[in-house]
Amino acid sequence: MRVLGSALDHGGEVYRRNRAAALAVLAELAAQQELAAAGGGPTYVRRHHARGRLLARERVELLTDQDSPFLELSTLAAWGTEFTVGASVVTGIGVVSGVECVLIAHDPTVRGGAMNPYTLRKTLRALEIARRNRLPVVNLVESGGADLPSQSELFVHAGRIFHDLTELSAMGVPTIALVFGNSTAGGAYVPGMCDHAVLVDGHAKVFLGGPPLVRMATGEESDDEVLGGAGMHARTSGLADHLAADEHDCIRIGRRIVAELNWRKLGPGPTRPADEPRHDPEELLGIASADLRVPFDPREVLARVVDGSRFGEYKPSYGTSLVTGWASVHGFPVGVLANARGVLFSEEAKKASEFVLLANQRDIPLLFLQNTTGYMVGASYEQGGIIKDGAKMINTVTNSTVPHVTVNIGASFGAGNYGMSGRAYDPRFLFAWPNAKLAVMGAEQLAGVLSIVGRRAALAEGRAFDEDADERRRRDVTAQIDRESHAFFVTSRLYDDGVIDPRDTRTVLGMALSAAHSGPVQGRTGYGVFRM
Repeated sequence: MRVLGSALDHGGEVYRRNRAAALAVLAELAAQQELAAAGGGPTYVRRHHARGRLLARERVELLTDQDSPFLELSTLAAWGTEFTVGASVVTGIGVVSGVECVLIAHDPTVRGGAMNPYTLRKTLRALEIARRNRLPVVNLVESGGADLPSQSELFVHAGRIFHDLTELSAMGVPTIALVFGNSTAGGAYVPGMCDHAVLVDGHAKVFLGGPPLVRMATGEESDDEVLGGAGMHARTSGLADHLAADEHDCIRIGRRIVAELNWRKLGPGPTRPADEPRHDPEELLGIASADLRVPFDPREVLARVVDGSRFGEYKPSYGTSLVTGWASVHGFPVGVLANARGVLFSEEAKKASEFVLLANQRDIPLLFLQNTTGYMVGASYEQGGIIKDGAKMINTVTNSTVPHVTVNIGASFGAGNYGMSGRAYDPRFLFAWPNAKLAVMGAEQLAGVLSIVGRRAALAEGRAFDEDADERRRRDVTAQIDRESHAFFVTSRLYDDGVIDPRDTRTVLGMALSAAHSGPVQGRTGYGVFRM
């Protein structure tokens, strides 16, 4: 493989403008991440600590191995909604007793850890990541159950949590519940559905219905301990496998359980040298375009992400709007598909299809770097078969069985999002840079299309076209699409697994690839029908 060079002009106006824009949005990202980490705010944090209890992130830190990284997922879930940023739960991948695990930790400082619709989405995504990557799950439980005012959006879909926990167990993927406080109603089934359950004496309360509900339903008078206390479950009901003296003891027991799993990865370990890139990742801030209409060379990104900046390009002179080739990240081989100039033509689609087939033949995971405005439109392209060629690309991506990891580094518009393994195509992980946009098309283009449609409708009906109303509508639509395509809006709806600092891309990809190799890494040899 050749070592990628760089033509980056560090002193140029474009670099300085891009870097300034990146630093500004990263400051906004840091502020929102701090809000998520603050949970319910200082008052509730002090109250929780005063009761001798640990915060969700403190529990995660103690559970994971010392100095090991924690890949937090969906940090900005519920951003821009009526609910607290972070959605009252912390999810991510951490190393526990040497084993990569999915961690799901309720934040009891936010409405007692109650589950709202975004909590549910975030939890289900974490369980999906565990299932698809064969990762053990540790639930750090302290939740009052469903946020009752949101019950109409929760009840039906929340049953999926129980489904997924039992499915993981049937797959032989261990599930563990460490219960620190209330685990009420639907939450009571979490320790019930998990393979292992540890309850903190004097604090954990696990019951389908608390004393008020029991009194209303049956007239029975009962207290928390008799009804669902940790001691009762350890000595009488048998729900608790272990009775912990306190929270630190609960975490110690949890680490011991993971250590005793005898867990082994099924995928191969790193097989390539994991040397650092030849070019400084700090420079990624000046590469990503502040103006998405201005393309940038994804090779400049790869030179600062892949091992040793080595990249074996595939078909470099054909379909040049899509860069494809072979590399490795932290020693894990990858096949790369990266948009170079946004638009996907027939040549790019066919090139991508061939490349995905090759990766599946070789059992090599795929890395998609999205910066696309979609497939090319126009009479000559339609006549040339762009629909058929785009369908070939989408076919290969859909049916590919090697792990996919996707990063939106710019724009992800139209069917280009699908062909480049967007959320609907089940990548193992999907992250976005803060400058990224996701939409059917760009805001100005979408507003323009609606204007043209309205103008034609007026002409067909023989009425005057209201130019002033059209201008107002264009401004409103442009503002709406700009807002809804913003990286924070997109990640708040769980359409990706988190917004990341571009400088952390290599680290995040390494952790994602390592997690994906917990399961088998095997490509598909048989495909569906291709429209030739």
